[in-house]
Amino acid sequence: MRNVNKSRSMLIVVLMMVGALQAQDKGPAIQKALEAEYKVSTVNAEGDVIQPAGATLVLEKSELLLATTASGKACMNTYKDGKVSATAACKVGTFAHKSLLGHSLPGADKVPAIRPFRKGEKFWVTKIDVKDSDKDHKVVFDFFSDLIPPGDQGVHYKGQLTVPFGAVTPSPEEALKAVAEVITVAPADNANADANNQSAPQGVQQAAPSQPATTPAQPAAPEPAAAPLEAPPAPPADPVDLTGKTIADVEKAMGPPLRTIKSGTKVIYYYKDTKVTFVDGKVKDVE
Repeated sequence: MRNVNKSRSMLIVVLMMVGALQAQDKGPAIQKALEAEYKVSTVNAEGDVIQPAGATLVLEKSELLLATTASGKACMNTYKDGKVSATAACKVGTFAHKSLLGHSLPGADKVPAIRPFRKGEKFWVTKIDVKDSDKDHKVVFDFFSDLIPPGDQGVHYKGQLTVPFGAVTPSPEEALKAVAEVITVAPADNANADANNQSAPQGVQQAAPSQPATTPAQPAAPEPAAAPLEAPPAPPADPVDLTGKTIADVEKAMGPPLRTIKSGTKVIYYYKDTKVTFVDGKVKDVE
């Protein structure tokens, strides 16, 4: 019986060792997968993001608390069960700097200035640390914000977010899925766009938008040929002097009339615009 119990104990130890070795194998793989997805930015001693910056992150859950970099403190946050929660000290900091009847609360100058970040706001990640020991399976992100508000009066905020993985080390895919519940990467064409009326990290200098290729100039359409000039109207012909002319002379000059009226020795020829009156066979009047 003793040998049986000893064998069982040895088997348990071996299984635990195998599990620990497997966890150690997953740790570097998780680190590599997270760093590939959430590219880390570098911050210099002056508190500026060194170019080129890494990925711009979008917060998918509200109530992430970050402290001003000037305070020298960093808020600790944990994402678990779909919610972000901060340490009690950070929560106190969100109230300490609120004024009371126009005056700061006592001791506020000793409490770091804390700002809650809401869903949709953006910042960078400056460090990713995968912790994968026997009892501690988690990843810790260090965050760094742009100047808020933008400009000379703005300040940077920083803090940490822990995403615990539970009792079992996840696969790299499972780790990415768990982290994506709380932070995602802004699309490349939207990394600096506003989100929830907050400016995106301005340290990211976007490349100038590519100019559209120049379209070859099209040959100008030939101008329409000028319409041929119409010949000027012929000057009106000099009126024919019909005085004393006979009926035969008028018909020769003007052609047959449209209608004719005879009355005794008087004959009247009607043309389109002319009335010719004959008396005794000769032109008496032209109208």
